[in-house]
Amino acid sequence: MSVFTPVNTQELQMFLSQYIVGELQDFVGIEAGVENSNFFVNTSSGRYVLTLFEQHSPNELSYFLQVMQHMAKAGLPIAAPIPTRTGSLFSECKSKPAALIRHLAGETLVQANLQQCAAIGELLANIHLAGQSFPLQRAPDRGHNWRLQTAQRLLPLLELEDHAILSKSLQRQQTLQLANLPQGLIHADLFRDNTLFIHNQLSGVLDWYYACNDCWLYDLAIVVNDWCCFENGALDPERLISCLSTYQRIRPFTYLEAEQWQLMLEAAALRFWLSRLVAILEPRAGSLVLQKNPLEFRQKLEHRQTETALIRACWQAAV
Repeated sequence: MSVFTPVNTQELQMFLSQYIVGELQDFVGIEAGVENSNFFVNTSSGRYVLTLFEQHSPNELSYFLQVMQHMAKAGLPIAAPIPTRTGSLFSECKSKPAALIRHLAGETLVQANLQQCAAIGELLANIHLAGQSFPLQRAPDRGHNWRLQTAQRLLPLLELEDHAILSKSLQRQQTLQLANLPQGLIHADLFRDNTLFIHNQLSGVLDWYYACNDCWLYDLAIVVNDWCCFENGALDPERLISCLSTYQRIRPFTYLEAEQWQLMLEAAALRFWLSRLVAILEPRAGSLVLQKNPLEFRQKLEHRQTETALIRACWQAAV
């Protein structure tokens, strides 16, 4: 369980006294998180998610919560933060910034089908368009420069096979052209486990704590690398076309995006391979920390580098 900061009943009751949410009934830590401490909290007025932020500053947290509020007001299935009695979108728990978010109905997906891939493509395009009217900006945590610098730092720590793969990826990523790609507000972590579905209906998007300004195409690549793959990490053409075609009907692609698509898929796979390597090779202090297997995204990175024909064909079929 990824709970870096445990909370007891008395501490949680004191925190909840700042909100109009009724009396605490019970709570439990959430296993899925890897960056923050998360809890399901049941009160007499409903179910909520409490997040204690382990790394983000109050200024960053204010940005994330305003993004969530903005997206909810745009009519998207986003749980807006609950304001305190004084109107603040966050407070403090265990000397850490903390927010209370309304719990959304639905279940996470084990495997996405064609309808669900279409649903996430549609929603992602609407997120990108809705973000155009959001007034604040934030630089990415895991952007292009972070990927290059982190790869260079980790190279001496890797065994021969991983070293060779990462070296090749670094060379390819240095040719990625970002300057003229459409950019704006992105989610940056829209995995299946950050969404909720009721059957084929998308009912919620969670975990906005990597939201930032970056290339929209990068956000789409993150989605594709998780939603549209077979178990071995190779792309599934049917799910890929379903996702891309639905996205582009709402936010049409540009010619430059077509040129950079394969390298962007590689960049998205590299980002999560590196972050998982960092968690193992440079671990943070904490209790019961969930570490995800880096091999998954190393395999996806290798596939993306060799799937040129498939990637081009699916792009053409989608547009």
